[in-house]
Amino acid sequence: MNSIIDFLKRFFSPQIVTVIIASLPIFELRGAIPVAIGAFKLSVKDAYVLSIIGNLIPVFPILIFLEKLSQYLMKQFVWADKFFNWLFTRTKTKSKIVQRYKAIGLILFVAIPLPITGAWTGSVAAFLFGIKRRYAFPAIACGVIIAGVVVTLVTLGVIKIF
Repeated sequence: MNSIIDFLKRFFSPQIVTVIIASLPIFELRGAIPVAIGAFKLSVKDAYVLSIIGNLIPVFPILIFLEKLSQYLMKQFVWADKFFNWLFTRTKTKSKIVQRYKAIGLILFVAIPLPITGAWTGSVAAFLFGIKRRYAFPAIACGVIIAGVVVTLVTLGVIKIF
């Protein structure tokens, strides 16, 4: 993470780096908010808002293009077929709440700021379980907003994890 941040800081402002980190899978706002507040000394409000924006950037493209892109790549490349089968199987097993409760489950799934949850996996889960985009995007956005509050409170020490 530090090497990614150091590389990005050479080219971009702390605000842009925060948005970029929040838009990356795995890091998302769980990584962006602590970096923005701790390393970049951004205000809590700026860290929160920039991280929410960054975390939501990939959602629409994933919801719109994942089906066609995955189908095309799976037909063209063996590695893509293996990757998407792994991704889809893993997402299905980790997102039972989405399968059961649809959009409400999607909010809860994305709102829990743990590894394997978040906007990226929530977007894949919405696709896999057939949640329409008009319901999926607002549900994911609500989950991201809630997760952002939780991560911010943990970062500030208001909530203790351990």
